[in-house]
Amino acid sequence: MKHILSISLGSSTRDKSVEVEILGERFLLERRGTDGDLRRFGRFLQENDGHVDCLCIGGTNLGLHWGGRYYPFREIQRIVRHISDTPVVDGAGLKDTLERETINILQQQGIVDFAQCQTLVVCATDRFGMTEAISAISRQYILGDFMFNLGLPMPLRSTRSMDVLAFLLLPLVSRLPFRWLYPTGSKQEQIIPKWERYYHRADVIAGDFLVIRRHLPERLAGKVIITNSTTEADVELLHQRGVRLLITTTPVIEGRSFATNVMEGVFVSLIGKPPQEITSEEYMQLARQMHWAPVIRDLTAASGGGSGSEGL
Repeated sequence: MKHILSISLGSSTRDKSVEVEILGERFLLERRGTDGDLRRFGRFLQENDGHVDCLCIGGTNLGLHWGGRYYPFREIQRIVRHISDTPVVDGAGLKDTLERETINILQQQGIVDFAQCQTLVVCATDRFGMTEAISAISRQYILGDFMFNLGLPMPLRSTRSMDVLAFLLLPLVSRLPFRWLYPTGSKQEQIIPKWERYYHRADVIAGDFLVIRRHLPERLAGKVIITNSTTEADVELLHQRGVRLLITTTPVIEGRSFATNVMEGVFVSLIGKPPQEITSEEYMQLARQMHWAPVIRDLTAASGGGSGSEGL
C-alpha cells in the first residue's frame, strides 16, 4: 500500500486518514495538522522522510507562482531542504492542471458562465491556473490577494495589475513569515466577517477554502463556491449560509474533498517520477485514466450534503 502523508501547519481538528483504491493501487491518504507549530511541522517531515511514498505540504505553500515566475517561501524552504529521500509536493502541479481544466469544463458544460458572472478569486497567486483560466473568459473578476492575505483594501480587476504588483512585491512577500499571510493553527477555526461587499457582489467565489472561510459573511444566498479541502462540517456551514453550488477540484472520499497537495502526492506516486520532471500533459493524461472530473454538489437540497457527481 502506498502512503501519502500530508503534514499541515493547519489545525489538527481537520485531520483525516482514509484508504482508497486508485487505478488498482491501494493508497493510505493521511493528513496531520501541527496547529501552526513550525518546529513540530519540520520534525514530522524529517521523521517521515524515507518512510512514506510522498510527503505533502499543507496549510502553506513551498512558494507562489505568477507570470511564469516562482517565488519560494524562504521560511518553508529552510525546513524542507533537509528532506532527501521522499518526494515533496504542495499541490502546485494540480493547481496548474486540474484547477485550470475545472474552469474550462464548467464553462463548456454550461454549469457556470464565467463570461456573464462576477467572480471573486480570494488569492490568485495561490490558484494561478484557475485564475488564468477565469481571466481568459471573463472581464468581471476581482483578485483578492491584497485584501485576503495582507489586509489591504486593494481589489485588483485585471491580471495585468497583478503582473505589475507581483513583480514588485512577491520577492518581498515570500520572505515574510507565512502565518502573516494565511490562517494557521487555531486561526483556521475562526470566522471574522470582512470584505462582505465583495462576497455579496460576486456570483462565484473561488480559491482556497480556508481563505474563503476566514471572512465568510452570514449569508451567501445563491452563490457558487469553487474550492477544495472541505470537510462535512464545512459543507454544512456553506449550506446553512445559502450557498447554491459547491464545486471541488479534487474527489470527495468519505465526506472529505482532500487538498490538492494530497492528490498531487497520489499523482506523483503513480507516475513514478520526481515532481519537478512531471509535465502538465502527464498530469492530465493520468487524470483522464482516473476518469477525473470536478465534483459538483447542489447545496439547495434539504441537508448540507446535497447531491452531485464524484470524480475518480
